Amino acid sequence: MKLTAKQKRSLLRIIIAAPILIAAALIPWKIASVIGFVICYLTVGYDVLISSVKSIFRGDIFNEKFLMSVATVGAFAIGEFPEAAAVMLFYQLGELFQSIAVGKSRRSIAALMDIKPEVAIVVKDVEELELDVEEISAGDIIIVRPGDKIPVDGKIVSGHTTVDNSALTGESVPVEYAEGDTVISGGVNLGNVIRIEALREYSESTVAKILELVENSSERKSRVEKFITRFARWYTPAVVIGALLISILPPLILEESFPLWIERGLMFLVMSCPCALVISVPLAFFSGIGSASRQGILIKGAEYMEKLAGVSTCVFDKTGTLTEGRFSVKSVSASGISQEELIRIAASAEKYSTHPIALCIKERAKGVCDLAVSSAEALPGFGVVAEVEGDICLVGNRKLLIERGVSPLYPDSDFLCVHVALGARYLGLIELADSPKEEAKEAISELKRLGVKKCVMLSGDKDSIARAVGNSIGIDEVYSELLPAGKVERLEVLLDNNGSVAFVGDGINDAPALARADVGVAMGALGSDAAIEAADIVLMDDKLKGLAAARRISKKTLSVAYQNVVFSLAVKAAVLLFGIFVEANMWLAVFADVGVMVLAILNSMRNMRKPKAN
Repeated sequence: MKLTAKQKRSLLRIIIAAPILIAAALIPWKIASVIGFVICYLTVGYDVLISSVKSIFRGDIFNEKFLMSVATVGAFAIGEFPEAAAVMLFYQLGELFQSIAVGKSRRSIAALMDIKPEVAIVVKDVEELELDVEEISAGDIIIVRPGDKIPVDGKIVSGHTTVDNSALTGESVPVEYAEGDTVISGGVNLGNVIRIEALREYSESTVAKILELVENSSERKSRVEKFITRFARWYTPAVVIGALLISILPPLILEESFPLWIERGLMFLVMSCPCALVISVPLAFFSGIGSASRQGILIKGAEYMEKLAGVSTCVFDKTGTLTEGRFSVKSVSASGISQEELIRIAASAEKYSTHPIALCIKERAKGVCDLAVSSAEALPGFGVVAEVEGDICLVGNRKLLIERGVSPLYPDSDFLCVHVALGARYLGLIELADSPKEEAKEAISELKRLGVKKCVMLSGDKDSIARAVGNSIGIDEVYSELLPAGKVERLEVLLDNNGSVAFVGDGINDAPALARADVGVAMGALGSDAAIEAADIVLMDDKLKGLAAARRISKKTLSVAYQNVVFSLAVKAAVLLFGIFVEANMWLAVFADVGVMVLAILNSMRNMRKPKAN
């Protein structure tokens, strides 16, 4: 475990002060013993005293260091020398422990923050210059050597390599890239030297957006954090007033000893210090955000972590979110010719098209699209009309063929159906499917185990296709044939009737819905500025398992935070009552303050471990 310079100084002071405290307690001579306790106290507590004085002049009187200073100086005043020195020693030990815990959590996010490269090799007029990444402009050619971080989003113009994107996605398996592929800033080049053309300047790159998101995550506080802030604002002055009343009223009313009740008032101050609450609750959320970041899950703040833990309905976009987002040929039905010849004719007609359906058919043809094509026209919503080997070829939906006087022999199915005709002759049917992701069914099931009551799918596809996908993976409700505006309208209805709602999209065209939902979750958002801006939670890869992991982390984090609140308040209330009405000493106060704080911090640190799937 690596300590910072400040932590090392604190540890050294504790190591020096502890033997002095023990020696002072064992020395039989009163004056020497008192001097030993004072030396011990000043060794570990001088910075607390200085900070308290400065805060008084700044007008920030009621803070934990002020309470600790008043209590320990008061203990010295009434002759409780061992207790005063011990309280300050254990307080500083707790502060060191807290600093180490926060540092450990911060380092889990620091690993993500290290994705920013400082310089890049840019080709300018054949000369290779080493420039600051913030000087890169769109269109610049950048050389990325093995071991270098990719400085900006870009397209590979020469070379091929493998890239480690684990800092972004949490996925440990490197990804293969070749010429023409797009690479994302922040990945590490593991293979060969490549040249990339910058698609945008650094400030607009994926890595810059991610770093801005992480840096601002602490600003979005959860309700329980806001409660603790408000609580401490009133709690601390109330404690000081309560300590004064305890020290003054009983001796005046009951005619008891002033020293006894002054001591109890001082113990009340130490016991009441809100360290455990003020430290452990934010630490629980900070640890949760750090744990999520190690798995490629970026959460914009504790507020959204709390909201995700309370979501009762998850709404999914279909294409690219629940499905692979690319078509594959499911089956081929040919009439009077072979299946291979049918695919060859359809692929030739689609030769010059870049539509996903055309790409799918050409992939199935394995490049065999060698028939002569003299003209081709794409008809949006219908298909393609091309002249193949001198005959008019129709490749499209049933409506296209019927309008051109050809009767399809095969009926449409639940899949995307592409009919093919050449001249006046019907040749057959090609069925395409956008298959559900392998982990989709398991992820939906896991979300329901984690308390999500309903999973809903929104799709622009026809009803039969959408329902086939939804039924296969366990979706509860399916809404199909929706335009982008229709998806937002349907989401509005769900928001009105289904409690807290999360919308999960692929980060390309779902920005309006991501922004409107109680919690917007963007999947596979590498390179998608709109998704990173609009979403509250970003899953950097396109794996649905990340959503279940985010839900699990959020629920655990919220549970830890509430445990800390209840435990801290319950112990303090019990000890305070005990200290006021029963014979007690300063050691009980030490437990109520430092002991409870350490236990709460230990509980928060559980959040740093990667949660196991249930």
